[in-house]
Amino acid sequence: MKNLISEVLKHEVYPAMGCTEPVAVAFAAATAASPLKGKTTSVRVITDPGTYKNGLAVAIPNTKGKKGNLLAAAIGAVVRKPELGAELFKGLPKARLAEAAALLKAGRAGIEVDYSRRGIYISAEVKAGRDKALCVLEGSHKQVSLLKLNGKVIIRSSRTGGKTRLPYKEALRKATFRDLFLAAEKVSPAELAYIKKGVEMNLAAAREGLKIKKVGYYIEDLIKKGYLKRDILSNAKLTAAAATDARMAGLPVPVMSSGESGNQGVVAVLVPWLVGKAFGVPEKRILKSIALSHLVNSYIKVFTGELAPICGCAVAAGVGASVAVVWQRGGANVKKTALAVNTVISDIGGMLCDGAKSGCALKVASSADSAIRAAWMASNGEGITEAEGFVGSSAEATIKNISRISSLGMDKVDRIILDIMSEKKP
Repeated sequence: MKNLISEVLKHEVYPAMGCTEPVAVAFAAATAASPLKGKTTSVRVITDPGTYKNGLAVAIPNTKGKKGNLLAAAIGAVVRKPELGAELFKGLPKARLAEAAALLKAGRAGIEVDYSRRGIYISAEVKAGRDKALCVLEGSHKQVSLLKLNGKVIIRSSRTGGKTRLPYKEALRKATFRDLFLAAEKVSPAELAYIKKGVEMNLAAAREGLKIKKVGYYIEDLIKKGYLKRDILSNAKLTAAAATDARMAGLPVPVMSSGESGNQGVVAVLVPWLVGKAFGVPEKRILKSIALSHLVNSYIKVFTGELAPICGCAVAAGVGASVAVVWQRGGANVKKTALAVNTVISDIGGMLCDGAKSGCALKVASSADSAIRAAWMASNGEGITEAEGFVGSSAEATIKNISRISSLGMDKVDRIILDIMSEKKP
């Protein structure tokens, strides 16, 4: 595919306010409700396990800290503005929030998990009096595969059932790191400007996150008190963590996502940017490296899945950021790139995903730390090789190995985590 970077930026790199999964649930409900005329009377949602898990304990912007996919679905069903996309919670009117909360209180909103689903699946049925509409998202947080009004099909995608991937994802699956290097070089000036916009957006989110005294704030506090040195490692950790703090607390600030994930966008964008600036790399080269970071993140998620049992900030965005830093310093060096990939995955490849919540900032900080350390080692010809553990003979092989561990070996682990989380009282 000639424009692989353009396709990745178009489909997977976009501004998102609030955690991606509740936003997607709200988008599905809003899309279903959009053709309805009367007042919303009920909403029922079915999701895949990963979407359910990621939306269980994360705060929703402009709701005063309220949490969960169920409220997100109700908000989407009453707001009815799918054109807002991933910024659906932006400027949420108090009256609409009250209307959504009333649906929950009256027992007119419900959600369940379809454990048979793999990858993104969200079905939202919304009723308004005698009329009802159904929207199904599959394979992407924005991909409407089915829309029905009173049983009549309005939209039906040929990809319904999730059996056919989008063409750019097929191209990613077949790609090598050499292909990703070439794709990154094709990024246009307009796309570089868009990537720079993402940098500015994520830095602004970090500034807001430092105000709420969570993970990023306390890393900075250690620096101010002299217990940590202010250097590129500590700065990258605190900045990335602070941006994630802001998102997970539900602050009404957008971040630029990567691989359709806001937290992954924080790592994939900010780590290469901060490292590049610290080492005096020309800005255009830094922005190109972020394009590569986005490509690598999306490439890895083609194998691990959009919502894996292991943390995507670690094995996807962390790896992408590390590869970007290696590229900044030494260009398209396949051997050094493989060392960076292997080292990050060997280091934090076992990091579990237990849904989106404030603790994600800790994982983001760890991912930033690992990415930079691995990149520095790899740039000097050092790193983990195939002689150790589940590391493969190439970067591509290592990624396929961790994907196999995640999708097959950890399938029951993910179900147990979800059961534990579901038993907790809201």
